[in-house]
Amino acid sequence: LQDRREAARLFGLAAEQGDHVALLDIGVCCEEGTGVPKDDAEAARLYCLATDQGNDIANANLVLLYLQGRGMPQDDAEAAR
Repeated sequence: LQDRREAARLFGLAAEQGDHVALLDIGVCCEEGTGVPKDDAEAARLYCLATDQGNDIANANLVLLYLQGRGMPQDDAEAAR
């Protein structure tokens, strides 16, 4: 458990610097509740930031959140964009 918290902390530090891979990684941590409290809205925010930098995996994760209405209202139109 401590290692997961430390990993999430390090991903968070890199994400604060705008690293798109770290934004994806900490987003996954937030979505799954790994090392940080589960928070789909925060995961979506982080995935959006990573997507803006061209991270396709973050984009796919964001689409799934939109389709499932997790962390935001379900929005099929936004998911299709």
